[in-house]
Amino acid sequence: MTFRSAPRALATATAALLALTGVTACSNDDSPAGADPQRVDVVAGFYPLQFLAERIGGDAVAVTSLARPGAEPHDLELNPGQVGQISEAELVLFLHGFQPAVDEAVEQQAGDRAFDVATVEPLLDATAGGHDHDHEGEEHAEEEHAEEASEGAKDPHVWLDPTRLATIGDKLAERLGTVDPDRAGDYTARAATLRTELEKLDTEFAEGLKTCQRREIVVSHTAFGYLAQKYQLEQIGITGLTPENEPSPQRLAEVTEEAREHQATTIFFETLVSPKVAETIAREVGAQTAVLDPIEGLSAEGGGDYLSVMRTNLQTLRTALSCS
Repeated sequence: MTFRSAPRALATATAALLALTGVTACSNDDSPAGADPQRVDVVAGFYPLQFLAERIGGDAVAVTSLARPGAEPHDLELNPGQVGQISEAELVLFLHGFQPAVDEAVEQQAGDRAFDVATVEPLLDATAGGHDHDHEGEEHAEEEHAEEASEGAKDPHVWLDPTRLATIGDKLAERLGTVDPDRAGDYTARAATLRTELEKLDTEFAEGLKTCQRREIVVSHTAFGYLAQKYQLEQIGITGLTPENEPSPQRLAEVTEEAREHQATTIFFETLVSPKVAETIAREVGAQTAVLDPIEGLSAEGGGDYLSVMRTNLQTLRTALSCS
């Protein structure tokens, strides 16, 4: 039995079991995994992993993303069809700790067909890239961050460092080569091409953010630790790692004070989260708002990919930080 036929046999058995228990392996908006016998069926938890799989897999893979464009991926709830896709896929790409529903389904359904990209490189602590406070009265300002740190929380937004994403891509190519040995060389070659593009992007960020009047970025949630650490920025988060958390009035006051102190001209919000809090702080300090995209998913309107959105982020940062 080949590497590829083994998961197919398992998928067939699982699909039969799901059918017996009244769970369909696909729904109106989900294509069944395993539809094309000539391609490796890959299920990705959310957009950056989909991007990697499509670029490295090329025509040899059929990629399904569990998170819809325009939807916030953290709180994704899986429908029965998506659980079926996970059970049938030959490879499931996910990032443990980022999407609890996906973690649970992977544990129950995917077995050794799962690839947790969080295992490729150590993740940063949740507080990495944060602003160091040196004035009084801000103990409460960091309560959420301290709580995350005390729980050993890790920042999952690893894809915002292009060089780390390239390393994950190299490992994905190895994994695809194990699933599909006949095309292993193709996967390696495409990963090398992508690495070159991502290293070029890294150079653009390093040079574009080298000389700036400010280095503090006020963001709606602390998704930018990797970006901040890589390019010597400091993020001031209105909320912590989870964008749905409502900041306390005290936290809002503290962030407003910091924004004034650092003469921030821009308060950043995200494409998939309401801008209201950012707009409130911007009004208080006489700043404007702009989108800084954590690229957890593409907007519903589509357009662009990881590389183009990152370059838009770079231009936004250069303007906001008055970089020369």
